[in-house]
Amino acid sequence: MVISNIRAIIKRELYTYFNSPVAYVFIVIFLGLTGFFTFMMSNFLEMNEASLSGFFQWHPWLYLFLVPAAGMHLWADERRMGTLELFFTMPVTYAQAIAGKFIAAWIFLTIALLLTFPIVVTVAYLGKPDYGVIICGYLGSMLLAGSYLAITGMTSAITRSQVVSFIISVVICLFLILAGWPPVTDLLVNWAPVQLVDIVSAFSVMPHFSNIQRGVIDLRDIAYFLSIILFCLMTTGIILKNHAAG
Repeated sequence: MVISNIRAIIKRELYTYFNSPVAYVFIVIFLGLTGFFTFMMSNFLEMNEASLSGFFQWHPWLYLFLVPAAGMHLWADERRMGTLELFFTMPVTYAQAIAGKFIAAWIFLTIALLLTFPIVVTVAYLGKPDYGVIICGYLGSMLLAGSYLAITGMTSAITRSQVVSFIISVVICLFLILAGWPPVTDLLVNWAPVQLVDIVSAFSVMPHFSNIQRGVIDLRDIAYFLSIILFCLMTTGIILKNHAAG
């Protein structure tokens, strides 16, 4: 019963995604930007190296805006149209609804990511890449997108406005990028204790994503992304329950 409910919500959400031209516009924009940053900004052809490092290094920044744009409607639309209460009159639990919506959106983002396979084909044509590293890069990118998406789902549950949800999620995700960025940590060192700087740096997605991107599978990095996802999904459930109770 639990699996069937989640599966039904996933199908409903995916139908909503692909029945709208917005989904296809999103995919085209994502593919266009990844191609531009990979081949133009990273000097891919000039590197003379069969590697996708120049492709993956831009994902934290691309996802910073694209993932919130793709997920800002998850709960904001339900609240704005007044269908949230109706949604939960169906024989589904909060956990099932949250899981179904999140998985469907994550599948959509994964499809968009997998459509970048021509870049892999290009690398394979030009040289002999390490496919293990490439697979790890895609895994890290999926986990990164899932983390941003879970954050966006949480902010979407807070407000009726998609724009407000988008802005809040971009700010949170930007913090997760900049928290471990050397210019930021160097600035913090000038006035904050080293322990505080270390705590702030520990929240950064960059070292965890970089490790996986290089082909290093460390359970601590996987646990980091999964922890963000689980925490945000649980927080989303608390927000929705409080809204329903109010």
